[in-house]
Amino acid sequence: GKAARPCSLGGGSVSPLPPQGSPDPPAGGAGRAREEKPSSFLGTKWKDTAEIVIIGGGCIGVSLAYHLAKAGMKDVILLEKSELTAGSTWHAAGLTTYFHPGINLKKIHYYSIKLYEKLEEETGQAVGFHQPGSIRIASTPTRVDEFKYQMTRAGWHPAEQYLIGPERIQELFPILNMEKVLAGLYNPGDGHIDPYSLTMALAAGARKYGALLNYPVQVTNLSPRSDGTWEVETPHGIIRTNRIVNTAGFWAREIGTMIGLHHPLIPVHHQYVVTSTIPEVKALKTELPVLRDLEGSYYLRQERDGLLFGPYESQEKMKLQESWVTNGVPPGFGKELFESDLDRIMDHIEAAMAMVPVLKQADIINTVAGPITYSPDILPMVGPHQGVRNYWVAIGFGYGIIHAGGVGKYLSDWILGGEPPFDLIELDPNRYGKWSTTQYTATKARESYGFNNIVGYPKEERFAGRPTERVSGLYKVLKSKCSMGFHAGWEQPHWFYKSGDEIGYKPSFRRTNWFEPVGREYKQVMEKVGVIDLTPFGKFIVKGNDSVKLLDHLFANVIPKVGATNISHMLTPRGQVYAELTVSHLSPGEFLLVTGSGSELHDLRWIEEEALKGGYNVEIKNITDEMGVLGIAGPFARKVLQKLTIEDLSDSAFKFLQSRYIKLSDIAATAIRISYSGELGWELYHRKEDSAALYNVIMEAGQEEGIDDFGTYALNALRLEKAFRAWGAEMNCDTNPLEAGLDYFIKLNKPADFIGKQALKQIKEKGLKRRLVYLTLETANIDPEGNESVWHNGRVVGNTTSGNYSYSTQQSLAFAYVPTELSKVGQKLEVELLGQNYSATIVEEPLVLTEQTRTRLQKKGGSAKV
Repeated sequence: GKAARPCSLGGGSVSPLPPQGSPDPPAGGAGRAREEKPSSFLGTKWKDTAEIVIIGGGCIGVSLAYHLAKAGMKDVILLEKSELTAGSTWHAAGLTTYFHPGINLKKIHYYSIKLYEKLEEETGQAVGFHQPGSIRIASTPTRVDEFKYQMTRAGWHPAEQYLIGPERIQELFPILNMEKVLAGLYNPGDGHIDPYSLTMALAAGARKYGALLNYPVQVTNLSPRSDGTWEVETPHGIIRTNRIVNTAGFWAREIGTMIGLHHPLIPVHHQYVVTSTIPEVKALKTELPVLRDLEGSYYLRQERDGLLFGPYESQEKMKLQESWVTNGVPPGFGKELFESDLDRIMDHIEAAMAMVPVLKQADIINTVAGPITYSPDILPMVGPHQGVRNYWVAIGFGYGIIHAGGVGKYLSDWILGGEPPFDLIELDPNRYGKWSTTQYTATKARESYGFNNIVGYPKEERFAGRPTERVSGLYKVLKSKCSMGFHAGWEQPHWFYKSGDEIGYKPSFRRTNWFEPVGREYKQVMEKVGVIDLTPFGKFIVKGNDSVKLLDHLFANVIPKVGATNISHMLTPRGQVYAELTVSHLSPGEFLLVTGSGSELHDLRWIEEEALKGGYNVEIKNITDEMGVLGIAGPFARKVLQKLTIEDLSDSAFKFLQSRYIKLSDIAATAIRISYSGELGWELYHRKEDSAALYNVIMEAGQEEGIDDFGTYALNALRLEKAFRAWGAEMNCDTNPLEAGLDYFIKLNKPADFIGKQALKQIKEKGLKRRLVYLTLETANIDPEGNESVWHNGRVVGNTTSGNYSYSTQQSLAFAYVPTELSKVGQKLEVELLGQNYSATIVEEPLVLTEQTRTRLQKKGGSAKV
């Protein structure tokens, strides 16, 4: 999973309203000080049927109601247990920023800001939107690198973002102490909005377009019906609805519990401070931009003639409201606050005083602590939930205000259109499974909160809460020998240590301690034989009378014959790539489907939903946690395995893309002749409890061939040289298979009317606007990662999707999307890395031929480029 990490999104859900009677309420003036009297819903209509029921009246739920009603959905009902904005919304700092380190989350932020700019005009409700811009401060050279890294990821998005120097920063923020300031990341359209007024404007819009907002109405139970619809029970009666969306904020867990789901969420205490009038602030002609001091880990903005300051404490000091998780949110909690604790934030206050010296003379007139909900990785959960029909979530928002507009629109488009408008797999609620326990959630939320402003490196690893219960049968054998990565709860080796290596996790924006060891593992697979733990793959069995029919409907490729395997893609109705799986036909009507670790439940949900919708007679079983997988690859792979089995593994007897049941030294396995390395290899599927024994016999058997381990970093280098695409990089719900160069796997002429077939025919007829190309780059000590800006003639024309160093040709390598007219082999382009443009050339793919192609050419007497 490529979940991006919000650096300092400055706390969308943060600074609470002051206690009654305090002298100076925060932002937006009157809007915040005003208390809304809970109007009884009885003044509006009560309906007992709905197209959709939205549970929770914070800014997220109300935004969804507004967007659905505006798009024409009839019978939208929102239920709120106390009053609109109760919970985390009313006390938020309301920070709005275009910045996000993720790729498509930038689109959510962009949409929100553009919506908030015109909401007052549309609804007649003031929203108190200030747009003085914002500056993130870099006071270390590493932070300057991070800003350059973020700039190259912003180049192909519409939002304005600039890297600015100290002089410009001083101009924009005259009361800043410039001693340590090296650079700033500046977003001119950023600012803050009054959350209360924003929610009321969205509510006015929702009502104007016909949505019903009913409160105070508590949901007391949810009952699923056999046809996929729901009964929502309340003290005022039952509502029958086609779909539920849980937008209940820190009550979201309790809604989930009603239907047996444990959403991994936990409330965090976020504090902020407001000062009295500061003469130097009062004297300013224009409002100060919002400041984010990343080393000091706080945000600071003007609040009338004073300043408002909100820090993120370290994981040791910050406070979780764990009792709410174990005992539930106290009944009646709505617009209450926690006890504040200035001692906890003293370090941050001192850092802020050093950076903005006028704070030293200022009086604190208000300190407030309120609950915001955190998920383990700080990102919300948005979309339909696997294992439950027609139950959707939009929960876990640490930054609800900036996300509200965009998420309302995104979900509304998805609900009405049957597929997401763009790919946000990092927000998929199905990225968590049973392994994300309450203990794990608490530990991770603590880490995520404390790391709010930590440097965001490529290939970032975070170690709290690990390992989970999800470890492969090899974890104990391998853990001390390698640097492990975290994949959907699993530990998986990234690279292995040898004596003399600098071991451990050493993140960097340039080549780092793993660069040479990965080259060594690459060579191991190309010249000898290597073994890799692939247990984290998502693995499903599909069988039954209609299994062939279902898969033919789901996949764009033909269904493999018994004993064969192929690579197949599930497409969305619009013809985008929803998933890539390997499909093996084990025995008549029984299939093994395998997907990447990050898309296990994402893919399973889609398959289950289509099976139900079409009434297919099939049994679908998720066997991910029961099955171990070992990969073996390299020129000696056959020789090593042949020592362990009586099965004939010769090329003619066990062909590429064949699968069969074999025994290796008395250990049963389903062997598939396939390898993502593009070298001679097999994937061996076996009972997880046999993993260590299987690994040991293979290692033993391969002694004279010089067998050794390799990790996922080397695998990635191998697959890129062979020009193999990766789901989540070269293809996802933002790309169609034709522009991704997947034509070989897409059988438009097969009889079955697979999902996306008609859309794809139209795409083909219209012609492609862009294509995936294969680039070599001239770089120094740095390699592309993916998502960097691609330049031509002084402007950004596209983006990379993944990149690496090619150990065989000793240069950098990347895939990128560019306009069709710039997609010819030989075309010169530039790729931006850390603030510098490097020359790049489109080359013919692949750089290194696969083992099958080399073997075929040798048989024909041709030459094989390795």
